[in-house]
Amino acid sequence: MKLLRNQKPCFSLLHHLLRLNSSCPSNHLSTVSTTDPTTTTTTSTTPTTSRSVLIDAGSSNRKPISLWPGMFHSPAIYALWEARSFTLEKSNGPSLPKAPSRSRTTIFYNFSSDHMLREQYRNPWNHIRMGKLVEDFDALAGTVAFKHCSNEDGTARPLLLVTASVDKMVLKKPIHIDADLTIVGAVTWVGRSSMEIQLELIQSAQGNPNISNSPALVAKFTFVARDSATGKAAPINQISPESEQERLLWEEAEERNQLRKRKNQEQKHGECEDTSRLKALLAEARIFCDMPALANRDSILMKDTCLQNSFICQPQQRNIHGRIFGGFLMRRAFELAFSTAYAFAGAAPHFLEVDHVDFLKPVDVGNFLRLKSCVLYTELDNLSEPLVNVEVIAHVTKPEERSSEVSNRFYFTFGVDPETVKNGLRIQHVVPAIEEEARKVLERIDAENLTLVKKDGSLQPVKEQEYT
Repeated sequence: MKLLRNQKPCFSLLHHLLRLNSSCPSNHLSTVSTTDPTTTTTTSTTPTTSRSVLIDAGSSNRKPISLWPGMFHSPAIYALWEARSFTLEKSNGPSLPKAPSRSRTTIFYNFSSDHMLREQYRNPWNHIRMGKLVEDFDALAGTVAFKHCSNEDGTARPLLLVTASVDKMVLKKPIHIDADLTIVGAVTWVGRSSMEIQLELIQSAQGNPNISNSPALVAKFTFVARDSATGKAAPINQISPESEQERLLWEEAEERNQLRKRKNQEQKHGECEDTSRLKALLAEARIFCDMPALANRDSILMKDTCLQNSFICQPQQRNIHGRIFGGFLMRRAFELAFSTAYAFAGAAPHFLEVDHVDFLKPVDVGNFLRLKSCVLYTELDNLSEPLVNVEVIAHVTKPEERSSEVSNRFYFTFGVDPETVKNGLRIQHVVPAIEEEARKVLERIDAENLTLVKKDGSLQPVKEQEYT
């Protein structure tokens, strides 16, 4: 197990190669103390002459170009990518099967004592900034995939390892911003050119009775390997589970892979069609359109919950392969989904799950990316703890070619503070107005094993076990 620990008191996660003087050159007006991470000493800013003072905005000790991408992301991502940069590429085929322990990697976050690091991950409500953790998760999963595809002699084949999907990311208990935590990643399953990587976030109790040492968050990433020259699928090292737990994880992952294949075949052959459910979902929308004065006041049309933002993908957001970092896309999608749930609910939501993420097309530097979000449906079977399910779709837009393609689909689930519900906050039921919207709702309801039940004149999704 590789543990990336603090080597500098003012940067908990920075790898030992991150020199303090590279970011704090001696000719800057401010210098950072190496004995107290909370102390910053500043020289006098009052000039002795009337001439303006020239301040170097850069550093005389530049990093190699290969390390630049990580410098614009979190300290954890920088440390992970920097460690990978020292592996030499070597053209050869897959080696012998590897045990999960050979690529298992751990990141340590010293939140309890590193105030500078904690500030980077704190949101306005003094909770953990989940978007940044999600970004770090993708970087760690990529590092685990890279290590699994590497050879025993420390070399690696010239492969492109890309995030294909995130099957599930479930928050099992709250994450505290003032307690240390670790994220552990390991390969659980390997196909011919794809692999599943499971990540676990564990927060140290450190004498706090409100924190247990069980995993707070579990995520499953699927990565695929492509030949860097041809772009075609490339074979990778197989996996050799050693412990009973590793064999059990492999079997569970194999079942998920087979289920995924069956669902893909069903969708191709149209076996998921359900005309009656579509008609039932769209029935209420017709009342909104034809008789709006008689529409259910506790319902809202899906189109009225939408938000979107647009931006140009900058070079600073690229990964080590030169394309836009998948973790960055996940963070931006999460932040838009959070904002959508916030505007819809009328109170700050709390994250519960990343339900599913599809990476359909790569996103390149310079692409014009549009993120569009909406509330797909709400789960109101427990009125004291309502759930809000948000979809975010990323579109790569090319004005010169007059084209727009979907690159990513993200699905998030948020909860609403029960106290706000007790104080009179009411979450509305979301109604799809067109067939395309209704199909998206049914697809997610089926994926989450929910059942549509008639309640208060509206079809509402509830958990199957509660319905039966």
